[in-house]
Formats: sequence, C-alpha cells, structure tokens
Amino acid sequence: MLDIKIIKTDAPKKLPDKDDPLTFGTIFTDHMFVMDYKEGIGWYDPRIIPYQPISLEPSAMVFHYGQEMFEGLKAYKAKDGRILLFRPDMNAKRTIKTCRRLSIPEIPEEDFIQAIKELVKVDKDWIPTREGTSLYIRPFIIATDPFLGVRPSHTYKFIIILSPVGAYYPEGLNPVRIWIEDEYVRAVKGGIGEAKAGGNYAASLNAQIKAHNEGYSQVLWLDGVHRKYIEEVGSMNIFFKIDGVVVTPELSGSILPGVTRDSVIKLCRSWGLTVEERLISIEEVFEAHKDGKLEEVFGTGTAAVISPVGLLRWQDHIMQIGDGNIGPLSRKLYDNLTGIQYGELEDIFNWTVEVE
Repeated sequence: MLDIKIIKTDAPKKLPDKDDPLTFGTIFTDHMFVMDYKEGIGWYDPRIIPYQPISLEPSAMVFHYGQEMFEGLKAYKAKDGRILLFRPDMNAKRTIKTCRRLSIPEIPEEDFIQAIKELVKVDKDWIPTREGTSLYIRPFIIATDPFLGVRPSHTYKFIIILSPVGAYYPEGLNPVRIWIEDEYVRAVKGGIGEAKAGGNYAASLNAQIKAHNEGYSQVLWLDGVHRKYIEEVGSMNIFFKIDGVVVTPELSGSILPGVTRDSVIKLCRSWGLTVEERLISIEEVFEAHKDGKLEEVFGTGTAAVISPVGLLRWQDHIMQIGDGNIGPLSRKLYDNLTGIQYGELEDIFNWTVEVE
C-alpha cells in the first residue's frame, strides 16, 4: 500500500458553475498525483500536490523517443452522494500490459487504483453533477532520463490529472459522421496498436485533419496489411448490428482492448444477443448496407461511452445508417451503461468501485 503524502494548494481555483458547459479536456482540478521511478530503487515518493507545470530537461527521453503511455477513466457522482469509478481494475491491467510492451516499469494494480482513489477524494468537489457529466481521470507515465540514445529510460514519472467533462463529441448522443480511411495506416499486428500510447494517436492526425476538412467527426481505420478489414475509430472501438447480429472487430494485436468495448459485449450477451468478435471487411459492411441489413453502427469508449454513427463514407460511397437518428440498441446500451456508472441501475456485474 502506498504511503501517499498530500500537500494541498493554498490557492484553490474557482469551481465551474454547475450550468457552465464543460468542453472535454479543457479544465483541470486543483491537484495532481506524482510518483517517481529510478532503476535500482523502483517506484517511490508518491504524493498529491497542487496542479502545476512539469519541469524536465530538454534531453528528456520522452521528447525524443516517445517512451510514454496513458490511460483514461471517469469518476461519477451518484444521486445518493457516492463517488463511483467504473472498472478501474481493467485500466490498471491495461496499464501493465502497455508498460510491458513499451519497456516501462510496471505499476502494481492496487497502487494504480489507490492513487486514483486518493486523488479523486482530494478533488471530489470538482466532480460535476449535471446529467451526462463526470470527472475524467488521466493517468500517464513518461520517460525522464536526460539522455540521447535509443534504450529504455532509467527514470520515469507516473502522474494523474483530473478534468471535469461533458460530452466528448459536440454532437453528444446525436449520430456522428465517420470517414473510412484507406490511404494512411495507423497500426499493424506486432506494433503498438493495442497499447495505450500517444504515438498511436499522433499517427492518426493527418487522416483526422482530412476527415474534419470534409465535415466528418472521426476516422475509421482499416487494417494496415490488406487495407480492407475494419479495425477501430480514432478514439473508439466500433460495432455493427447486421441482420440482428452484433459484430465487432476481433482483438488481433492492432486494436485497443477497450473497457467500454468489453462492457458492451457482456451487456449484449446478457440480453441474449449474438455478438461476434471477428474479421469484418469494409466490403461486408457496404454490402450489408446495400441489402438493407446494416441496422446500427456505434462506437464505444470511455470518453464518449456510446457514440451512434449516422453516416459512413468509404471512397465515393455514402452510407446513411437507419434514419440518421440514434438506434434502439445504441440507446439501450447508453442508458444501461450510464445507469450503472451513476449508480442508478443495479450493477449485476460488480463493475463499479466506490471511492470512500
């Protein structure tokens, strides 16, 4: 168990007004968690301190060789006042897996969760209570050795920051428009596509700009070898409901194993729906749309929870999904997931963890 030192700010910020819009990822709370690592010592000096800039050498390895990782989860304020986390053990396990892939020293699962709980308790007044809002939690690890050379760093910082947020997409639960990318490649099996690393997202920016310029919210990536099998959206896993069957790309080594993805699969199967995790080509999706069998498309992720897709563009093909409104399965999944997250529905899976 970590012995966390707490140093509270003597200049607290003004809390957002409860009626102010919360643009995702733009406001940060009063405090942050920091813990250091040094080879031969391990992780040491866990502390909660006032939110502040990070001071690093210009030669810090994170800037030159990209050795870093991050996670994302949320804290929710239930109507009865409880503070709930949603499946933080999954984020802790994924952190360990990402660290192994990137040669970053692992953080024990119990330490990861304890650090989050303690920081959320310190800044609990920042948890917004308006419908659809939450406290976004961003843990990350960076390599800090002042060294120019390709090897794992000998020193690191593990930091957690918090941000009160509303909807990730401006559309909210209104269906988004998705551009299917077939020029650029984001990841391949054997690479770091299944790791939660910033390089994955940097590699997606060119396509993202192209999509935005054409009026689309996000990019849907195809596989990097055949350029035909669907992988994931830039910030979400993707699901298709085809002729009554829920289909999502299998975890083949280049797709992020999303916590919300896993939750959606378990919910759907608990309702008796058939869920297939398999290869699915863009041609199959196009043919299903042409035959009137493509019933719903939606993305899943911590930030957006469920994001219905109203339109897909592939090359010169425009595929409108249903009548352009949120589908019944997308709505049911959103209502049930958020109901569990906010403590309003029975948590039959024991997914929520109370911060006490």
